[in-house]
Amino acid sequence: MHPLLQEANRLFSGSVTFLKSAPALEFLPAPSVPEIAFAGRSNVGKSSLLNALVGRRAIARTSVTPGRTQELNFFDIGDPVRFRVVDMPGYGYAKAPKDVVKKWRFLINDYLRGRAVLKRTLVLIDSRHGVKEVDLDVMKMLDEAAVSYRLVLTKADKIKASELEKVADATRAEARKHAAAFPDVIITSSEKRMGIDELRGFVMDSISE
Repeated sequence: MHPLLQEANRLFSGSVTFLKSAPALEFLPAPSVPEIAFAGRSNVGKSSLLNALVGRRAIARTSVTPGRTQELNFFDIGDPVRFRVVDMPGYGYAKAPKDVVKKWRFLINDYLRGRAVLKRTLVLIDSRHGVKEVDLDVMKMLDEAAVSYRLVLTKADKIKASELEKVADATRAEARKHAAAFPDVIITSSEKRMGIDELRGFVMDSISE
């Protein structure tokens, strides 16, 4: 096993604690350690993937109601803390009031633009649906904020292998249009633990830069 992955597995299987929720910028924790943010459409499987990443059942709450996460949620990884995982509000929340959507968007945009310790943002794409217009909007926001990011396909076990290959190819083609997202997409399944080691290794590589 690669030493970086060994270190990743050690950290993620060790101390993982919820730090705080930030509904606005003034509630952000002190920028003392590197941060890795997770973004994605509502119901993309973000909470399930975070739980799989840290090997816990319920560190991030899952909900049948898309858009439940309305704040930036921070989790400390390691003791002493080595880095933080940031669970960002889901986007594409059709049922949310417009003023709430606007508030969420400002929070995300301000966080992305002003957080010096943010090393990477992982943009999650549902394998069953592929890249949507709202995903492109977020990628554009990340490009404009000069935030490095990578695309991650979720729920890969929910579609046939032939369809998954098509979606992956289409996602790669979209990623190549954005210099910050050029590295190959990571294909994951929370239930089957597909791609979890690769994702852990990428996180470790990102915080080590």
